[in-house]
Amino acid sequence: MLPHLLNQIPHDQEIGSVTADGAYDTRRCHNAIADRGADAVIPPRRNAQPWEPTTAGAIARNDALRASRYLGRALWQNWSGYYRKSRVETKPLGTMLRMTLSASGCIVSNYWASA
Repeated sequence: MLPHLLNQIPHDQEIGSVTADGAYDTRRCHNAIADRGADAVIPPRRNAQPWEPTTAGAIARNDALRASRYLGRALWQNWSGYYRKSRVETKPLGTMLRMTLSASGCIVSNYWASA
C-alpha cells in the first residue's frame, strides 16, 4: 500500500520524511521510501533483527534499529520525531501514515480505518 501511495506523489515533488507505525517496518516500505530519497520514521518491531545491508532502505532501517536499541524505544521515538505522528492522528483506530513534502513544507496525512 505504501509504495502505491508514494507513486501517487509526482516524482519531481521531493518528500522529506515518511512517518508510519510499526506495521510498515517492511523491506518493501523502507525501499520505497529510500527510492524517493525520503527519511523513514518507522519504529522497528520489538523483535526486529538487522537486515542484510543490500539496499538503501535496509541500511536506513538498520540505523534506526541500532538507534532504537541504544536509546531505548521511548527516547528513540522522541529523538526521531515519531511522537509528532500522534499530533495529526484524529481517529482512535486504524493506521496512520504521515509524509512531509520538503519544498512546500506541507504535511500529507492519510488514514485508513481498520477492519
